[in-house]
Amino acid sequence: MATESVAGKRVIVLFDDSRCIHSRHCTLDRPDVFVPGVEGQWIHPDNATAEEIAEIAHNCPSGAISYQTRDDSPGEAAPLVNVARVLENGPLALRAAITIDGQPAGFRLTLCRCGASRNKPFCDTSHAGAGFTASGEPATVESAPLAQRDGPLEIHPIPNGPLRIKGNLEVISGTGRTVNRMTEAWLCRCGHSGNKPFCDGTHKKVGFRSDQ
Repeated sequence: MATESVAGKRVIVLFDDSRCIHSRHCTLDRPDVFVPGVEGQWIHPDNATAEEIAEIAHNCPSGAISYQTRDDSPGEAAPLVNVARVLENGPLALRAAITIDGQPAGFRLTLCRCGASRNKPFCDTSHAGAGFTASGEPATVESAPLAQRDGPLEIHPIPNGPLRIKGNLEVISGTGRTVNRMTEAWLCRCGHSGNKPFCDGTHKKVGFRSDQ
């Protein structure tokens, strides 16, 4: 499905169905803007202010919802701290100025770590059907504070292997505890590492395969 674009008087709302993980922040927080279970038009930007639309988008962990302003006001900015949040039995939720294999990917996305997604490297909620279990509270690794906490974050999905991430990154638990800080990381996406969320080479033993 192509990205859906709905223009309001003050802001344009963009919705990318291929990245949606149905976290439901949009339909629960503003059911007057994102109206669930209806035929036809379901996004109504003019039912909220531009600032409220921005808040809805910023709460969307997958980046499925984004927006463009229709005046000279600034749009979404890169976060001041690049983070990868480890979600319990679920994906990695990243916030940064992200590129994937050199292509801009926005400021928010969720990446599969169960190995079952049909939309790799993105999460498509297949972890639920696959019965994936993995703690959102991995052990803390001693690490020094980064000299810089923001900046571009490059993601390179290794074919049949892990996610290679280059750039300043703080891996945090689901409750916000700092797990590790680094400028390069290899993150598991086969679902079988014994050191989740980090790769330990198990993808080779289990024969993990990926198109990207």
